[in-house]
Order: sequence, then C-alpha cells, then structure tokens
Amino acid sequence: MSTPEYFPISRRGLIAGGAASVAAATVASPPAAQAAPGQTGTPPPSARVAFEVNGKPHELELDTRTTLLDALREHLRLTGTKKGCDHGQCGACTVIVDGRRINSCLTLAVQHDGDTITTIEGLGLPGSLHPMQAAFVEHDGYQCGYCTPGQICSAVAVLDEIKAGIPSHVTADLTDAPKVTARELRERMSGNICRCGAYSNIVDAIADIAGVKA
Repeated sequence: MSTPEYFPISRRGLIAGGAASVAAATVASPPAAQAAPGQTGTPPPSARVAFEVNGKPHELELDTRTTLLDALREHLRLTGTKKGCDHGQCGACTVIVDGRRINSCLTLAVQHDGDTITTIEGLGLPGSLHPMQAAFVEHDGYQCGYCTPGQICSAVAVLDEIKAGIPSHVTADLTDAPKVTARELRERMSGNICRCGAYSNIVDAIADIAGVKA
C-alpha cells in the first residue's frame, strides 16, 4: 500500500520509532514513587494499647494500622476469632466489646484502649462450655465450624440486646419490649453468614437458651 504524501513514514518505521521512544522514556524515567513506610528503613507509627481480653489485662505496642482482629490473632494468639472476608460482611470475626458485638476486622486495636473484650475463648473452653456453645453442639448449629465462633459470640450478644429492649428492623411495636421469636433471631443474626447453611439449627440453639420455641 502506498504511503500518503502528507504522512511520509512507513508503517514499519512508525512502529520502530514508537518502540525506541518507549525504551528511551523508560531509561530516563525518574525513580518510582516513594516507597511505603517500613520499606525505606523508617518504622511505621506505633502506639501502646492496653485492654482486658477474656478477663486478663494485656498491653501491646502495635502498628497503628493493626485491626483488633489481627491484634487478637497474631499478637495474643487467640485464633478462635476467625478472619473471613476482612470486609465486615461475613461476621466470622465477631467479638464482644464492652457488652456489644462488633466486627473486629473493621476496627483498629488502638481504638479499644481500656475496653473489655470477650472472644470465643472467653465464653467457654472444652470441658467447660458456655450454655450457648453447648446448645450449638446439641442442635448441630454448625457444620465446618469456621463461622461458629462469630455465630456464638453474636448469639450471646443478641439475647442481651433483646433483654435490654433494643429493637431490631423487624420489631413491630417499638413501645413494647422485643420478644425472642424466629423472625427476630433471623434478622439480628443476619450479619453472620453460615456458608454451610445451618441457619435453622442456629435459630433453634439460640431459642433453646432463651427458653422459647422457635
């Protein structure tokens, strides 16, 4: 194909010239953007945090970016609390902080200085199970068991929420105390995902501890 007069460069020459320009730009490029903290010899910022976990005081010096989940698992070796999605969507990392359940993957450890934290290990251990743990076993409220620590911590907190009169999205009458019903339990436990699908057994276990028929 003939080359137009207004563009007197062959296709081959254009490709070769472009490749040469890229190579020259690569050689002459300045160094990459500044490395992240910790890669240049400068230590990342850290802070001292003290909290009570399962009845025992702990004091840690942590990178300020450390989540509560990683502080529990990697620094205190309390691996019962599971790292699932790391986005607060599955509930496997649920722990109880000052009586309220939270997703420990979504909060920084330094935010909990002075707090009281309960993990699954603090509820009960083999040979001395918490009633909710025993109910999960009796009603087969788990299969693979990965989400179970978060499910149990959440279930314990759910009954405390109902007892305290805290309504949920499905509470029909806000002037009356919420009751333990299957609908209430399903709504309140909806943030804890069971990939094995043991939901009906989980509801039965919680209802059993509440002394009602789900």
